[in-house]
Amino acid sequence: MATNMPALRRATLVLAVSAFALAGFARADDPPQPRAEAAAPAGQKGGRGGAQGASQSSSSSAEPHRLPSDSTTKQTLDLPGRTLNFAATAGSIRVFDGKGEPLADIAYTSYELDGADRATRPVTFLFNGGPGASSAWLQFGAAGPWRLPLDGEALSPSASPEVKPNAETWLDFTDLVFIDPVSTGYSRFVATGDDARKSFYSVDGDVNSIALVIRRWLEKHDRLTSPKYVAGESYGGIRGPKVVRQLQLQHGVGVRGLILVSPLLDFREFTGTSLLQYVATLPSYVAVAREAKGPVKRADLAEVEAYARGEFLADLVKGEADKEATNRLADKVAELTGIDQAVSRRLAGRFDVGEFRREFDRKSGKVTGRYDASVRGFDPYPDSSSSRFGDPSGDALQAPLTSAAVDLLTHKLNWRPDGSYEVLNGAVEGHWDFGRGINPPQSVSELRQILATDAKLNVLVAHGLFDLATPYFGSKRVLDQLPAFTTQRVKFVVYPGGHMFYSRDGSRQALRSEVETLIRE
Repeated sequence: MATNMPALRRATLVLAVSAFALAGFARADDPPQPRAEAAAPAGQKGGRGGAQGASQSSSSSAEPHRLPSDSTTKQTLDLPGRTLNFAATAGSIRVFDGKGEPLADIAYTSYELDGADRATRPVTFLFNGGPGASSAWLQFGAAGPWRLPLDGEALSPSASPEVKPNAETWLDFTDLVFIDPVSTGYSRFVATGDDARKSFYSVDGDVNSIALVIRRWLEKHDRLTSPKYVAGESYGGIRGPKVVRQLQLQHGVGVRGLILVSPLLDFREFTGTSLLQYVATLPSYVAVAREAKGPVKRADLAEVEAYARGEFLADLVKGEADKEATNRLADKVAELTGIDQAVSRRLAGRFDVGEFRREFDRKSGKVTGRYDASVRGFDPYPDSSSSRFGDPSGDALQAPLTSAAVDLLTHKLNWRPDGSYEVLNGAVEGHWDFGRGINPPQSVSELRQILATDAKLNVLVAHGLFDLATPYFGSKRVLDQLPAFTTQRVKFVVYPGGHMFYSRDGSRQALRSEVETLIRE
């Protein structure tokens, strides 16, 4: 799920983290995990999860917060032309600090195909973004064995949360491990006090914990020799390259491929007065306008992309002091988007995302989605002078997605922690430490480093045309700046759809094909 850019644009960000976060997570010397088969509920397989074995130094106050022992069940999935038999494990890995004290239980759901050679069978680790989003979006929208139909305007909070077999699951060609960062899904703190929260709710602390969980999962499941892949969505674009770099340097784990879905790679163009934010969003605005008249592909926007990085940017740089350039820009934007010329001139052709969402179909009293601007819903306060609307393309997903995740974990996978499942926890982002300096978070530096360090590493970056949360042209601009040696190893693809473009059948099928090609190379 997407990063909340409007909130982040109000802050000056930096890539910094406390010394506690940098050194606080134990690695190879984690306390041993006692086996607990005797205490495992019927039908569950104890001993594989990290949650059941707290160190002897754990305080008694942490015990009520512990997650159940891991549950492994045998599953069969009947799909067109094939049947998949696999083991599904719902469980957790406990993370300790450098002193051996428990900090948090990180929940995961893994799917491993039966009969495969564990030494050569690929395994992919997947997470979403936020910060504060569970991995349910990728699991039930794109890659997992079961899928929840995410049908744009047809979806509502009261829609059925029943999942269906996913013909586009990636399980045919890779095992899958979906990770829920702390305070998302059922993942939770077991330590009390603010220090633990501060360590995890930070750019580097978050990356450290996810990289550690990946390495621990590989060890626990005897998969250290398997080909490894990492996939991240949205803020996962910040996490992904950093996690791969951490694995390379700190955990002795090499990664064959990185898959970034609707990623944010660099906050700098979305903060303050940066003119690049308008360059990044313009092609998506135009795609939304053209979609209203018929199907649109990225190839149909070639002249818009050329205009955005050429004359549009040149007129932006001239500034509003140049009336001729400003009117020329505003009138062109009105022509391309269909928004009233007077409105475009009032805003000098500089539409931020919120303004576009409201003005695009204001005559009908509707606003566009932020995650998918091709979806429109009613403005609850159409006559208000301020923007007081939600996201018709995102808000409706949370209820069915939450119910689907809880139902699957409880009934199919036989794992039921106490407490609430957090599909999207806004409190996490509210407490997130992005830093307090002049350099907003970005992962482009790590992306360059991992590509330079490993000449066999390939990267796939996939976006949706109508995504206003992480517009595709922003990533295109960033990737165009990479050194020439990366050209053949970084692939950029754009599909019809929004942030969760995989909700569209054709786009989901195309994404699966690209991922399969990357993993089978």
